[in-house]
Amino acid sequence: MAEATAPVLESVDRALRVLEALAEHGGGIALDDLAKTTGIPKSSLHRTLTALRQRGFATRQEDGRYLLGGELLRLAFAFHERLDIRAVAHPFLERLRDEVNETVHLGILDGHDVVYLDKLECSHSIRLTSMVGGRNPAHCTAVGKALLAWAYPTDREIRGWARRHRPLERRTPNTITTEAALIREMARIRRDGYAKDLEESERGVHCVAAPVFLGHPVPRAAVSVSAPRDRLPPARILDVIPLLSAITRSLGPPPTGALA
Repeated sequence: MAEATAPVLESVDRALRVLEALAEHGGGIALDDLAKTTGIPKSSLHRTLTALRQRGFATRQEDGRYLLGGELLRLAFAFHERLDIRAVAHPFLERLRDEVNETVHLGILDGHDVVYLDKLECSHSIRLTSMVGGRNPAHCTAVGKALLAWAYPTDREIRGWARRHRPLERRTPNTITTEAALIREMARIRRDGYAKDLEESERGVHCVAAPVFLGHPVPRAAVSVSAPRDRLPPARILDVIPLLSAITRSLGPPPTGALA
């Protein structure tokens, strides 16, 4: 059985190596260079390229250079459009919850609000009142601010969002309710790569969140760690941030330049 399947696996491996090489050469690559890059003999490489071109995964320019084909891009975009973010993220959220033993949320932006897609509870007796499917104003939650900062990446866009949704609801004395303050907070979030909610949505509750890009220029979701303020003081938030950032990057790296 091993002898029968080995040639098939080898041909698949060659095709994947070719696709990886084509992805690294956006301007196209000549056959000779592709052979050197992949280490595949020209005869085998030619057969692999022929098969990929027939399926639309590779294309050949008039100058003879090879590029990724449109079919591969179509499949990638179709996958992302149908991606079940909650299912993909859940194992990562479990790992984060187990590491910090605090409540973990996954949320998305929906107009003025953040909507929670998933929530994992901690083992502490004091827990949070949030729920899956629940909503909160985006401007006063860490998840919401982490999403707003990149969904509206300029001062003008943030100002426009704030004006469409004003007045910005004051949930606590710490809630941001002015355009100027929101613009300053968005700039800080983009610079630091994470958002904080220090009793801005609910008295006595602290939260820190980071965006999940999944390769998109705009985050598809955000992940947060929330707890009563005595369990998540500013000093502990600083300890949580590296782990939170590692988890969100593991879900899908941000595009180049999106995060420092």
